[in-house]
Amino acid sequence: MLIQACSVKKYIPKDEFLFDGYEVTVTDDNDSLPVKNKPELKVALEDVLLPEANSKFLGMYPGLFYYYKVQDSIPGFFNKFMYKQVGEKPIYKSDIEKYEIEELLQNRLNNRGFFYSKTDSKFIDNEKHRTAKVDYSVTVKQSYEMETYQIDSLPSPLQNEIKTIVGTSKFEKGMRFNLAGMKLERERIDEELKKRGYYNFNPSFLIFEADTSQYKNKRFDLFLTLKKDVPKKAIVPYMVTKINVYTNYDLQQDSLQLETVVFNNKNYISDELFFKPKYLDPFITIKADALYDPVASKNTARRLATIGSYKFINIQYKEIDNTEQDSIGKLEASIYLSPLNKRAARAELQAVTKSNNFAGPALGLTFTNRNLYQGGETLNITAKTGYETQISGGNQSGLTSLELGLGAELFFPRVLFPIKINTNFFKYEIPKTKMGLSIDYLSRSQLYTLLSGTATFGYVWDANRYVTHKINPISVNYTRLSNTTEEFETILDENTFLQSSFEQQFISGLTYSFTYNEMVDANKKHQFYLNALLDVAGNSLSLFGKEETPGEPKTFLNAEYAQYAKADVDMRYHFNFGKDQKIAARLFAGYGYAYGNSDVLPFTKQYYSGGPYSVRAFNSRSLGPGTFDGTLTDSDSYFDQSGNIRLEVNAEYRFPVFGFVKGAVFVDAGNVWNSVDNPDIDNDTFSSSFLSELGMGAGVGMRIDVQGFVIRLDLATPFHDPSLPEGERLDFNTDASVLNFAIGYPF
Repeated sequence: MLIQACSVKKYIPKDEFLFDGYEVTVTDDNDSLPVKNKPELKVALEDVLLPEANSKFLGMYPGLFYYYKVQDSIPGFFNKFMYKQVGEKPIYKSDIEKYEIEELLQNRLNNRGFFYSKTDSKFIDNEKHRTAKVDYSVTVKQSYEMETYQIDSLPSPLQNEIKTIVGTSKFEKGMRFNLAGMKLERERIDEELKKRGYYNFNPSFLIFEADTSQYKNKRFDLFLTLKKDVPKKAIVPYMVTKINVYTNYDLQQDSLQLETVVFNNKNYISDELFFKPKYLDPFITIKADALYDPVASKNTARRLATIGSYKFINIQYKEIDNTEQDSIGKLEASIYLSPLNKRAARAELQAVTKSNNFAGPALGLTFTNRNLYQGGETLNITAKTGYETQISGGNQSGLTSLELGLGAELFFPRVLFPIKINTNFFKYEIPKTKMGLSIDYLSRSQLYTLLSGTATFGYVWDANRYVTHKINPISVNYTRLSNTTEEFETILDENTFLQSSFEQQFISGLTYSFTYNEMVDANKKHQFYLNALLDVAGNSLSLFGKEETPGEPKTFLNAEYAQYAKADVDMRYHFNFGKDQKIAARLFAGYGYAYGNSDVLPFTKQYYSGGPYSVRAFNSRSLGPGTFDGTLTDSDSYFDQSGNIRLEVNAEYRFPVFGFVKGAVFVDAGNVWNSVDNPDIDNDTFSSSFLSELGMGAGVGMRIDVQGFVIRLDLATPFHDPSLPEGERLDFNTDASVLNFAIGYPF
């Protein structure tokens, strides 16, 4: 640090000081009452202090250092590169116009009602480090406070409208004079007037007047009125009398070739039947013969965007000459919809590495057909293939895995249901109906072949900006295990729980997911995220189940089916502070209960712990259940460790390093357990001592974040291993550190 500081100091010109920031001191005037919310006022004053000082990192100036280095005659490639990423030009004492800033501070005080306050400033030089600060002293007078808020005479019908709106104002007696608050009040009134049809109104047409002549104790009456010479068309409401919808808009189109279909008082215009009006109409909330409403325009644009068939949505209004009456204006609304390409194809080539030492290439191909039946339907057909080999892992080294998959998804931008659903109930977004069908083939050498098919039918919709619902009333999965080897049969014989989980070939049930996500507001200081999932299977099939052998599980279509209920919750909290700094925390808890036809959860429905998105100090799916160490026999166990209960807690501090490189320090804790004892392994059940059975680890991470695409490297070390004997679990074991490679943030 000292070397770095000296290396910057020696570059500072002899007649200059490096600017090192500001200090603002706020004091009360001796003749005035104490200022309320003084810390808040200080923050408001600090907002005008510019320019900012050069950024520091651990007391050093990396940006400034590389600026100076590139000034050398031969700066070198590395110094040039670092300067482009983090370089900053120096801010010197001579760059600070402190008297101009004093005027800005005075203006900010006046805007907040602290008239006749005083400001002063001085430089504080540090000869040793060649730096200088500016100290601003602000002496604050007592503020002016509002006594009454009322409207002046206004033309009809505008006066009645504004009077109603002002009645809901947050302005109240005793409120401090606040110019920014008055601007917000004008904008609020304008927004409410727009909703009432005042298309041509503008907040700048309103003016506030403060009268202090009635008081001697710094009080004022606030009046709201119109400026002079406001256009007459601004003070009358407008009605939408005509709606045109261009369903297949193209600037190159010949307007003479367009045809018009009238549906529900709207003109649907296109050169061919691109989108059936009866399917498009529910997305348009703008109504004919109704007052202009910008909210209806915003909702229409958002709802049309959710269809997925259009790349551009443009809504324009045009005034229609009105000679019959002057009390109301007329508008023509035109909605221009520019479609995406009807067909698209995407290919993804991946290099896959897993914590269980499997690695290999994977290829995915996706074909998309939009607006399939002229109703906004989207068809996605996906084919995938992947090959992996276990490059290390003791006795299991050399195992290979081949995966093939083919799936199709069909989205309808409307509710498909035997009974007609009134879409007016869904104000924010019309639910989409989703149908899915897929088949997957998995072959693991020396072990088994698994063929599985999945079919789903459900709905997904956003209730508002933050809340999303997903429900699949039909979710069917069938798996068939074949070509099992003697080695695999031996593994199943040693673990009856694992054997039972593979025998449940048929899963049919319902899933529901609720998501509340404040992460969509990137600038929000406190962000919360909640996802709750409910998965219930086998209840309807139990009505048709057949007991082929007394005492054995029932079957449906000659296949044993699973019966269980599973619920989990994923909660996250992000605290954003400083510049690109964040504290992120996560809590995950899940429980699955097998009953009726099942003794254990199906293998694909069980919980796992460990890996790059879990407890990072342990390999993927290698933690638990309970204190189990993963060994069934003297040989290495191939299968992942799982349970029907999962609990995890994660926390990390994220910070910028330079450019697009981010850093993190984190700690994780978690494990999985069984609620029913597995007779083949020890200490796997959940009990009151679960805290002492948590796997814990800590580490550091580096993330390359390029416009939301994140490549992540996390190095984690376990410091509490539940698989070790009690008394030996707490140990910071650097030899067991795990390097995690992943795409995206962990939570």
